[in-house]
Amino acid sequence: MHNQENDFSPEQSLKLITSMIETTKNSLKDRSHYFLLWGWAVMTACVSQYFLKVVMNYPNHYLVWWITPVVLVVQIFFIVRDRKKEKVKTYINEVSIYLWTAIGLSFFAASFIFSKIGWENCYAVYIILYGIGTYVSGSLIKFRPLIVGGIICFPLAAVTAYLSFDHQIIMLAVAILISYIIPGHLLRMKFKKQNLANV
Repeated sequence: MHNQENDFSPEQSLKLITSMIETTKNSLKDRSHYFLLWGWAVMTACVSQYFLKVVMNYPNHYLVWWITPVVLVVQIFFIVRDRKKEKVKTYINEVSIYLWTAIGLSFFAASFIFSKIGWENCYAVYIILYGIGTYVSGSLIKFRPLIVGGIICFPLAAVTAYLSFDHQIIMLAVAILISYIIPGHLLRMKFKKQNLANV
């Protein structure tokens, strides 16, 4: 009786490996909605905070950030839905979960730190965290717009630390546009094209 492993020719083995890699890529590319969800939510909060603080002189402008618990609930819904659809667990998906969990916990811890030491430079640190997340995610799935967006966040964060708080809000919006929103839409477009090509 032949061992099943011996029934694979080198060409078939290569085809199987290629298929597994493509499955991994596709399963991650379908996650563009996470980048778009957080990207548009943070961008909306930035623009709203700037408007309330600078234009309206509203003292409680920071209340716009209460949008984040709402977005977190939506994200949990997405996670549960995606896990039900998930046919295969991939190494890259597992790493992504660990990465974004660590970044989410970093944001949570940072909020306590800044509430103690002051919020003057919080957005510079947040931009760094966004940069780490998008750079690593882009590197994992070999998607250049995410990689480039993540890299751009690091010099943006350095510049942001030297600006007034009002301008820091704008810089955070710029960082989100470059690292989340634009790559997220490009990621979705690429995934849709791949789906059409596979039909």
